[in-house]
Amino acid sequence: MHMEVLDVSPQLATEWLTRNTNNRPLSKKTVQQLAGQIQRGEWQLTHQGIAFDEDGTLIDGQHRLAAIVKAGITVPLTVTHGVPRTAFTVMDTGRKRTGRDALALAGEANATHLAAALRGLHLYLHAPNSAWSGGTSVTSNDQLLDTLGEHPGIRDALHHGIALNRACRITVTAAAIGWYVTTRARADIDQSPWEDGVVTGARLEPGDPRLTLRNTMLNLAAGRAHRRRDDSREHLLYYLKAWNAWVEGRNIKLLRRSPNETMPRISTHAGPMPADGQG
Repeated sequence: MHMEVLDVSPQLATEWLTRNTNNRPLSKKTVQQLAGQIQRGEWQLTHQGIAFDEDGTLIDGQHRLAAIVKAGITVPLTVTHGVPRTAFTVMDTGRKRTGRDALALAGEANATHLAAALRGLHLYLHAPNSAWSGGTSVTSNDQLLDTLGEHPGIRDALHHGIALNRACRITVTAAAIGWYVTTRARADIDQSPWEDGVVTGARLEPGDPRLTLRNTMLNLAAGRAHRRRDDSREHLLYYLKAWNAWVEGRNIKLLRRSPNETMPRISTHAGPMPADGQG
C-alpha cells in the first residue's frame, strides 16, 4: 500500500469513477456540499482522499471525485493505492466534524447555539426566503467561521437569544438573529424595553407587540396554535413582524405566516415606541 498527492482534474475524476463498482449509493446532497466548498475555494488537502484496493477498484472517495466533476475544478487529493479489500468495512465510520466542533476548537463558548445562530444568520443574509432546510441550506464550517468573523456581534446577541428562549420558548437561533440584525440596523434604539416586555409580559396591554410575540411563542410551544413547522425561520419572521410593530408604535394582536411569505424588512420608522405598561 502506498500514498501520493495528486492534482485531480475533472477528467481524471471521471475516469476514476468508472472504477467505482462496489461502493455505497452516491449522495447528491453530499456531492453538492463538497462541490460548493471547491467552488468557494474552501477545499484543503488532508489525509482524507480517495483509495483503491488491491485490484484497482475505488473503495473510498466517490463523493470527492463526483464533487470535482460537478465543480469543474482541479484540486489536490491524497490518493492511496493497494488498500486491502478487508479494510472496506471500517472506512468512513468516524463522525464528521460539525460546525459546533469547529467553533469549539476555535475556543468559542456556547458552540452548539453559536453554530446554529451563525447558520441561521448566513441564511438570513444570503437566502432569507429559502426554506432553510434541505441540501441548499447546508453551510460549511468555513462559512460559519467567516460569518463569525464578519459579524462578531452575534456572540453578544446569543446571550439575549438565550434569555428570550427561556422566557417564551422562541428558538435561540431566531431570537439571537432577531436581536442582532435589529440592533445592527437601528443602533439609535434602546432595545431594553423590547427585551423586558417579551421576557416578562408584565403590565402590557393586549395588542402590545411584545405581549403578542410572547404569547404566540408560548402557544406554539404548547401546541395550541396551528402551524406547519416550528422552526427558526418561522420564529424569526414573527420576531421581526412584532419588532417592526413595536418600533412603529402600533398594536398587533395576531401573528400569522402566509404561504411563501417573505422575510420582513427591518423598519426604518422613527416614531416613539410604547414604554413598559403602555399598549
